[in-house]
Amino acid sequence: MDFRTHVQIPEVSFKIDHSAKMMMFGSCFSENIGSKLQQSKFNVDVNPFGILYNPMSVSSSLRRLLRKTEFTESDLVYNNEMYHSFMHHGSFSDTDKDICLKKISERYNKAADFIENADMFLITFGSAYVYRLKPAVYKDKYEIVGNCHKFPPEMFERTRLSVEEIVEEWRSLIMLLKAVNPDVKFVFTVSPIRHWRDGAHENQISKSILHLAIDRLISFFGDDLQYFPAYEIMIDELRDYRFYEDDMNHPTSFAVDYIWKLFSKAFFSDATISINKEWSQIRKSINHKPLFPATNSYRNFLKQTVRSLNDFALKYPFISCENEIDQISFILKSQDRD
Repeated sequence: MDFRTHVQIPEVSFKIDHSAKMMMFGSCFSENIGSKLQQSKFNVDVNPFGILYNPMSVSSSLRRLLRKTEFTESDLVYNNEMYHSFMHHGSFSDTDKDICLKKISERYNKAADFIENADMFLITFGSAYVYRLKPAVYKDKYEIVGNCHKFPPEMFERTRLSVEEIVEEWRSLIMLLKAVNPDVKFVFTVSPIRHWRDGAHENQISKSILHLAIDRLISFFGDDLQYFPAYEIMIDELRDYRFYEDDMNHPTSFAVDYIWKLFSKAFFSDATISINKEWSQIRKSINHKPLFPATNSYRNFLKQTVRSLNDFALKYPFISCENEIDQISFILKSQDRD
């Protein structure tokens, strides 16, 4: 007897392979799946503005990339001895203004180049709640921020987006992206991470709004837009608290791995899954930490890993292994010098 219900994932209308150029935007869950894709050698750009939770902040970041509007010092704000951007996650902040701007600009420029050729977007909505800067207290602006950066609460107005607001914004944005690439595809998810600070009831309302907005967008764009039920898998198949971290809100690594396997089954062909398995074995060799690195046996192990990398690259020329080959070759050359 199976003591749990399984989420049925409908057959998707398109598959993801290693030739796809993907961009991921959104909450922590985007980081989790994005990391898995990167580890499996997919061509993916993950959260160039850092973690973003609400649909409007994600949309703003995409629109800015499309406009090619670079960031300047005027986009930075100062609080608690740190420079920040209201459009970016705190990982871009710094005590040095120039370093903060450099981190933002380098990541922005890379993503601005990438988006021109992106043929797939994986979007994760985390919350329908947003924080708007009050015009009376900050530069006459009334804009939604991606992160409050611990500025005084009185600077912001907290509101909840409606289904209509999200649909209107994203329908316009998707049409804009399709004007750049008519064949572009989208995968939407709702983050399984609970925003418990909003309260249990408010969190459910928020997630429901996100679900309804995505469902409405699917009705507009059909097979070009797919929904993956990460949220449903987490709260139903993995409903036990042993699948949550100590904060009881974030999924454990086991839960992320489980959802990743279901994502792979839904969106990867048998051939892509086979490539992933091959690469997984090579990646284990690359990440191996020897107890005795100066031994001949480890040196032979490294040489065999390079051969495996070269064979893999020859077999799958659309997957670059140059960085890994250079990394191991550098270790071998260092051993020769020693």
